[in-house]
Amino acid sequence: MSDLLRLSRRGVLTGAAALAACAPKPAAGTTTLRVATYKGGLQPLLAAAGLAAAPYKIAWSEFASGNLIAEAIDADAIDIGSMSEIPPIFVAGRSKRLRLVAVQAGDVNAQVTLVPKDSLIRSAADLKGKRVGYVRATTAQYFLARLLAEKGLTFADIQPVALTPQDGLSAFTQGSLDAWVIYGVQGTLARARLGARVLATGLGRLSGNYVQAALSEALAEPARKAAIIDHLKRVKQAYAWADAHPDAWAAAQAAATGAPVAAYLQQHRERSAPTRLAPVDEAAIASQQAVADTFAALGAIPAKVDVRPLWTTELNAELGHDG
Repeated sequence: MSDLLRLSRRGVLTGAAALAACAPKPAAGTTTLRVATYKGGLQPLLAAAGLAAAPYKIAWSEFASGNLIAEAIDADAIDIGSMSEIPPIFVAGRSKRLRLVAVQAGDVNAQVTLVPKDSLIRSAADLKGKRVGYVRATTAQYFLARLLAEKGLTFADIQPVALTPQDGLSAFTQGSLDAWVIYGVQGTLARARLGARVLATGLGRLSGNYVQAALSEALAEPARKAAIIDHLKRVKQAYAWADAHPDAWAAAQAAATGAPVAAYLQQHRERSAPTRLAPVDEAAIASQQAVADTFAALGAIPAKVDVRPLWTTELNAELGHDG
């Protein structure tokens, strides 16, 4: 366990006060950082960890999935946001704005393929000809491709149904899907409320790599770049706080989403690894390239792409320090 993960709540809050010494700061009130979040995402996490007060303004925008955040950055609507390693692949080769500035490694056990409790489906081979829900351009699509490939199947062998996470939960609840590939609390709720059975998890099939993506124009502007560095340092400490305080983290998430505290505690217990924020490295770039090659082979993107131009190490020095 790293020293960062041993931080007590007092240590985290003290660290928040010390952030001023870690990176240059924009003058208070003169800079607005446009930050993407998910429902029950960073905003309540930072507040619960005591890390919400920043020396710049934050304009939060809530998104349903990472592919929408990638598009928002590409459209100059967001300065910084997190997503899996997959959405940037869909803008690679055309985006001059999206840059991947940090690696966010974490759990893959919350990525699940579910079937109804009384389903006769026992393995991925049984998905042939079945209606399978997933979220396009996300880890769910890649997970499904990997799962099918293990049994010599492709998307052509099933009836794939692209749905948002919320629509997927509704369709699965109504019995409109034979299987559902999903991530996060929706899958946990389906298990608790419907008795849904886990056919497979992302363990061994997904890297667990998520990314922090920034707007290139924001990185080129000193005040916004300083705000991005400060924000990511707060995020790094907030994840350490959440790992050390699961009850408080679960309560904050539940208050923000309306999902039961028990669902988040179950995610914490079942996780494959804690979430940590780290500098960009070659392993992360290689992982994303392998995913991009798989999507090209599936025909999910028009042609093979080189993901390396998406990445930048310009924040590595700042993000490599715990203080």
